[in-house]
Amino acid sequence: MNQQSVPPAPSSAPDTPLRVFILDDHEVVRRGVRDLLEAEEDIEVVGEAGDARQALARVPAVRPQVAVLDVRLGGADDDHEGIEVCRELRARMPELACLMLTSFDDDEALFDAIMAGAAGYVLKQIDGTALVHAVRTVAAGQSMLDPRTATRVMERLRGPARDPAAEAEPSELDRLSPREREVLDLIGDGLTNRQIADRLFLAEKTVKNRVSAILSKLGVGRRVQAAMVVERLKGQPRA
Repeated sequence: MNQQSVPPAPSSAPDTPLRVFILDDHEVVRRGVRDLLEAEEDIEVVGEAGDARQALARVPAVRPQVAVLDVRLGGADDDHEGIEVCRELRARMPELACLMLTSFDDDEALFDAIMAGAAGYVLKQIDGTALVHAVRTVAAGQSMLDPRTATRVMERLRGPARDPAAEAEPSELDRLSPREREVLDLIGDGLTNRQIADRLFLAEKTVKNRVSAILSKLGVGRRVQAAMVVERLKGQPRA
């Protein structure tokens, strides 16, 4: 990630405030985060959204430096739609720093967020001062992961011996059709379903169905694990 200049101390506000966008499906949370950030002289909240579609439309229009994104939208236990928003926004705006905000200490969501290009991952239980610090940290081009969390991420990406993604053998990949291999390669490149659909001239729903089939055939539960399969088997000949 490109390093940017570290923001000045709060006592000396810059001429141009740090621009922040907020995505959360709970209005009370959005209002609380907005009030907290706008109490700082050097931070300006330039927009907010309550769902993924609003965020994808509004963020490119207001060009924030940092997007604070709720991991789970809609309240579903397995819904990590905020991470998909992060992936799409980073694809459109590589300079954007995404700070993921969640109520749950979820390793799978953490790994997915890092693979999607998130610069930081914090729990909603964080205190106000720490959240402001996290926003400034990712805006400065730094990662907002504590050392223990970073270690967990690296261990997971290296593929622990018992990780089903790390144990995938070429024979498992042989179960995939040539089109599914194409989709899997693009998952490994970090593309969203929409981007894969555009690249392969398919309907987004078709891609979604193919991704589900790929995960099932590989015996993994999440896209990040499929991406790890790609990384592990790079350079091996295809069937």
